[in-house]
Amino acid sequence: MTDVSSDELNALKLTLHGRLVGYLAGFKNGRNVLSFSDEFRNDSSRPTFSLITHPNFPHSDRLMSEPWTRNQRLHPVLSNLLPEGALRELIAQGLKVHVDNEFHILSYLGEDLPGALVATPMEPHDVPESVLTTHGHAKAIKFDKVTQESKFSLAGVQMKFSMKEKDGRYNLSKGGDLGDWIIKTPSTQHKFVPLNEYTAMSLASLVGVDIPEIKLVDLDKLDNLPAINLPEEKQAFAIKRFDRDGNDRIHMEDFAQILVKYPHEKYDSANYENIGRVLYQFTGDGLTDVQQCARRLLVNILLANGDAHLKNWSLIYPDQITPRLSPAYDIVPLHTNVYIENETKFALNLGKNKEWYAASMLHFQAWADQAGIPWRAIKPHLDDVMDRARTLWPSVLNDLPMDEKHKQGLRDHWVKLHTDFRL
Repeated sequence: MTDVSSDELNALKLTLHGRLVGYLAGFKNGRNVLSFSDEFRNDSSRPTFSLITHPNFPHSDRLMSEPWTRNQRLHPVLSNLLPEGALRELIAQGLKVHVDNEFHILSYLGEDLPGALVATPMEPHDVPESVLTTHGHAKAIKFDKVTQESKFSLAGVQMKFSMKEKDGRYNLSKGGDLGDWIIKTPSTQHKFVPLNEYTAMSLASLVGVDIPEIKLVDLDKLDNLPAINLPEEKQAFAIKRFDRDGNDRIHMEDFAQILVKYPHEKYDSANYENIGRVLYQFTGDGLTDVQQCARRLLVNILLANGDAHLKNWSLIYPDQITPRLSPAYDIVPLHTNVYIENETKFALNLGKNKEWYAASMLHFQAWADQAGIPWRAIKPHLDDVMDRARTLWPSVLNDLPMDEKHKQGLRDHWVKLHTDFRL
């Protein structure tokens, strides 16, 4: 017998800057199908949905000519819009859906996703016939009404929330309000993460890394947080959303989306040469963007940030079409014996090397060569980072809010680095 329910679907309308991109159909049997609208696909001046759909990207027309179909998961361009780990568990628990039900999690979060894409649940009578006939003939049905429960039970880990700031207080964004800050609460697993991230981002800014506005926010200024467990710490880390400008959305995507990788592949499916090559070949100012990329790569070594995986690098589309490297985010020092014991490695390969303490200028030159970037345009930026770090960091670190034990861990890390990068 045919399973009738497998031929039923919910549908989301996907829009970007007020333009129809297409439709996402979620079938009862777990199949998810993204179909681009003819109007969007045939417009060569369309806003950029993903770099892989940009008219200048190889085979973009062919990529958009057929529906993007996946089972259970969404396509990586959409899947990577969703939170991972504990935050996803929190949302799924509140919605009473399975944690892997990506379609319904997207439908719930669709009004305030990263970037400018908006996913809106559709009434059955509004779903186009072309969507219903993508795979045989399906029947559109109404969404089950889902609302977040007010009570949660979840072990305490670091969580991050999109929040709206008003008069010095922060509220979870909901309805038509767009969150303008990402708030990261303290973790019960690792001590003083907000203080350490604030310190690391501040140090990075001093050596020429482009960062958004950051601050530490007292926990009693955060309103309507879910009932999550929090440690005996007083402050959260706040970073201004660079994909928001008031009530305007600025589109962005991370490199897992760009390289069509799922979140679980963010550590082992690419290298920093892949990122450099994309920046140099496809952004609006490729040379400036790879010079900034090189600065960040070196800063990650200096700050022992072993978590600069694919999802922690992004493109942003300020004019809705042309990609640029986004400001830096998620620079967290994970230095040895502080958060991850005996951690000594990058998230991805740099010049065929993953070891912090082995990394030298030669590895950066290999990175540049393999990415097709002129080394003469990169070396002065690395020298500038080192000059500034050696001059500024040791004294500035004394006045930053990082825990004293962690400061000493960072100083110990600096003296173990290759002589090219030793402070």
